[in-house]
Amino acid sequence: MIQGRKDSRRRGILLSLAGAVVAFILFLNAELPACAGTGYNMENFSGGVAPILDPGSLDTTELINATARELHLSLEMPEEEESSLVMANVKNALNVRMEPNEDSAKVGKLYRDCGGTIIERRDGWTKLQSGNIIGWASDEYLLFGEDARALADDVGRMIATIDADALYVRAEGSSDARRLGLLPKGEIVEVISGSEEDWVCIDYEGQDGYVSAEYIILDYQIDSGETIEEIKAREEAEREAKRHVNYGQYTTDADTTLLLAALIQCEAGSEPYEGQVAVGAVVLNRVRSAAYPDSIHGVIYASGQFTPAMNGKVNAVYESGKIKASCVEAAQEALSGVSNVGDCTHFRRDNGTREGIIIGHHVFY
Repeated sequence: MIQGRKDSRRRGILLSLAGAVVAFILFLNAELPACAGTGYNMENFSGGVAPILDPGSLDTTELINATARELHLSLEMPEEEESSLVMANVKNALNVRMEPNEDSAKVGKLYRDCGGTIIERRDGWTKLQSGNIIGWASDEYLLFGEDARALADDVGRMIATIDADALYVRAEGSSDARRLGLLPKGEIVEVISGSEEDWVCIDYEGQDGYVSAEYIILDYQIDSGETIEEIKAREEAEREAKRHVNYGQYTTDADTTLLLAALIQCEAGSEPYEGQVAVGAVVLNRVRSAAYPDSIHGVIYASGQFTPAMNGKVNAVYESGKIKASCVEAAQEALSGVSNVGDCTHFRRDNGTREGIIIGHHVFY
């Protein structure tokens, strides 16, 4: 901080000096009005330096820079603050370590499309936070600046958290519009668009709904990695599963099948059956890929991946036992290896801005 203040003061002094020199040069070269006697009429310059350095008639920045060059001054202007966003740039997974070297212990993993916040950068390594992970990753496998923002825009999604005791969802962006439902405080929903000044369009049970912008907190959701402890806990929970059912390609426990069905119901319960199968296929595509956790449970609950898992809806549907038969069937079909969306690993509500396979109200990519 002390060095920063010194640099700032130095820049201020240099700029003031350069500006004063320019003003003096212009003053000497100006066509000054003749005055009676031997002096000049200084009342014509009562405005001081400002009228001379008129930004409407002179490129003062260039003049100051030119003068600085003549005086051999170095005017180091402050650079624009860099973004703190960082994204994983890997096909599969990236190890995050305790210290900035390859021999250091692993503290977690970042999968493809995961992002985080920069804490510190040093000698080709970046200390970052992603979900519960805090550790170092090699810059060779990371994206920064515009590249990171471009990837985040491509794979992330905007979410809204309800910041009122209860908030009505309307059919249109108006307090007079028909009510579609009521959301409790803390509920997390996916944002479709924010084109209205005072209203935000959200995904409400598979249809467009509108909530007042005054009573929500907006955030941009990007997938997060897993700590070593989270990976071990997930793997241990999966090993403890005892009831197994073979649906073809995957042998899984019945509870996990119902968990997948619960997610399908939350994400596509009101979609056509093909859309329900497609959601299940996306989950299985992630399980198959080395870029994501290697289990259904791990994919569904990995930080930042599925909004209904974040807001507790998946757990509520699963525990209720009231899962639609079509969603259970779609889960079983996806588990058997069926995919009607190829190897797509993402989907979102279709608002016409993204290319992909459109089924119902979703676009898969």
